[in-house]
Amino acid sequence: MNSVARFQTSFSSGSKPIRLDAYLPNSTTKLPAVLALYGSGGGIEGMNEPASMLAEQGFAVFVLHYFDRTDTTQATDKQTIFRHFPSWGKTVWDAIGHIAQHPQVDPDRIALLGFSLGAYLALSVASVDSRVKAVVEFFGGLPKEMRLFMRRLCPTLILHGEADAIIPVAEAYDLEALLQKKNVDYEMKIYPGVGHNFDNETWRDAGMRSLRFLQKYLAAEAG
Repeated sequence: MNSVARFQTSFSSGSKPIRLDAYLPNSTTKLPAVLALYGSGGGIEGMNEPASMLAEQGFAVFVLHYFDRTDTTQATDKQTIFRHFPSWGKTVWDAIGHIAQHPQVDPDRIALLGFSLGAYLALSVASVDSRVKAVVEFFGGLPKEMRLFMRRLCPTLILHGEADAIIPVAEAYDLEALLQKKNVDYEMKIYPGVGHNFDNETWRDAGMRSLRFLQKYLAAEAG
């Protein structure tokens, strides 16, 4: 298990300063990187545990404050999400470019990890950005609109509660069908009886699945 340095840095997107919470293992080699995206509640506090866990296992993890782009604190209504989604997506795109230049990051091994709204953003950006090598998505989906612009898909881990009343599990099955159609590697776990907020046991299982998936698809050294 690695010792982890945690600090906050920033970059510019849309002429706005955007914060990044960095979790960097102590390493002398280039590391695979994970860009993590919170959900519509903007819950940065809830990102600490998964980010720390992945960093302790050798990933450079960056939690993106993408709401900074639009001066948003929460996005709990559809109008706000629809209005700002393109700007947030561009912020994710710019963040990938920023972390790819970090001296500890291997730019050929970058993944996105997203929760709910963040999962929609992760899948949307990954569908047009070849720099993204894998996606872990918790209870999200790929917006129907993005299927018109989609240029590619990458290996994806789908994690969803069967009883999710906020984002229906049908979103997971729709994504699975698309990945199958495009012959793209994926893994999926649907948790019976689980809603939009995972319980502790489900989080533990999902965390281990995420770690194994990221190790599998970001394991190869660049080149």
